[in-house]
Amino acid sequence: MRIIIAEDPNWSLDLVPSLSSLCQRCIAGTIEENRDLFEKLTPQLKDSIQPRLSLSLPLHVTADLVPDGVFWKRCCQQRWNICDISQYGHSWKRMFFERHLENLIELFVPDETELKVILDALPLCKNYVKRLNITQLLLPSRKFVKGRDDDQHEIAMLTNEEEDDMAASHFDFGTVLAELIHLEELHLVYRIKQCGMNFEWSMFQITDRDCRALTIAFKACKTLKVLRIRQSQIDDKKCRPLLRCLMDHPSLIELDLSHNVIRDSGARSVAELLSKGQLKKLNICNNEIDIYGAKALAQVLSNNSTLQYLNMRLNQVKDEGGQAIAEALQNNTTLTYLHLGGNDLSSITAIVLSKVLQQNETLKTLNLSCNTLGEVGGKALAEAMVHNRTLIECDIRQTDMDEANAASINKAIWDNQCAEWDKEVLQRRR
Repeated sequence: MRIIIAEDPNWSLDLVPSLSSLCQRCIAGTIEENRDLFEKLTPQLKDSIQPRLSLSLPLHVTADLVPDGVFWKRCCQQRWNICDISQYGHSWKRMFFERHLENLIELFVPDETELKVILDALPLCKNYVKRLNITQLLLPSRKFVKGRDDDQHEIAMLTNEEEDDMAASHFDFGTVLAELIHLEELHLVYRIKQCGMNFEWSMFQITDRDCRALTIAFKACKTLKVLRIRQSQIDDKKCRPLLRCLMDHPSLIELDLSHNVIRDSGARSVAELLSKGQLKKLNICNNEIDIYGAKALAQVLSNNSTLQYLNMRLNQVKDEGGQAIAEALQNNTTLTYLHLGGNDLSSITAIVLSKVLQQNETLKTLNLSCNTLGEVGGKALAEAMVHNRTLIECDIRQTDMDEANAASINKAIWDNQCAEWDKEVLQRRR
């Protein structure tokens, strides 16, 4: 009996790769030349080959060829430290293409970066992008080049027309929105991150030309459901054309224009959109909406049958506007969330709201924090909550309300929450 001694003492038959493993390795190494072969494989075999694929493969090869799975997880984890797949429908492939396109747009420098960079990426991304969250938009670098007195350089003086032309050159979303056939959410912030000593206020605002470009872009994006343009210095003049183009939008259900400078005229434009559109959620917190803007919104709210969420926190509606909104709730049967925190409201508004709460059977969340409701307002709300069975959240912090009335309101809210939980338990058992 002959004994063969291997030169490698660690060698074992268990280490010999199977034929299947060798084939998978071969396919993974030649995927660019054998795309047809990869397409013919079963889903199980494709999944088993994904860990072997090189992350340096060109995107035009892998985009439509490699299905969602381990390969795209590896691509994401290689590029970004934080990868929360739950924010992307639990799809690694969607995460990769959304963040890839977001990075291209956020680093796009108008008049310097070639538009071809974006145009080449769009055909690869368009089938997988459902949301774009753009956190910065750059301006042309020539706008911020300044002369230096110590070098005796002459500082060029720009005419008004030249300044307008230069101030309006953020990235144009027209081409992008027209190509993204599955886009449902668009989040925009017109600002520059980490600008350092080059800070200028013009880096943190949307321009008139940007608004005109967006109005054209929105018309081409029929699938858009959620639009957020925050912290971009949108005023009444810029607000009107943006909202006018959304009047007949077929799918928009959520609008967020928070942390801008919208006033009464802009609020009237919002009210007009609310009357003609199908919005379910509206966030206009931290603007400069006054009494008349609140009244315009209240007038529409009383007849509206779609809006479920309204956030008007940190405006200036005061008691006249607060009363108008409260009275609108007497007729409204759809609004479930209302935030009026930080609006300079007093006991006058609280008394009107208390009458509404005794009858309203729709509102579930009410926020009145950071207003001066006082003892009188607290007593009115406490008495109203005895008759209310639907409100399950009520924020009354920092309202100068006495402890007894606050405790009474909180107890009523707790009772309503318990009743709501009991209903859910019964429904599940059925």
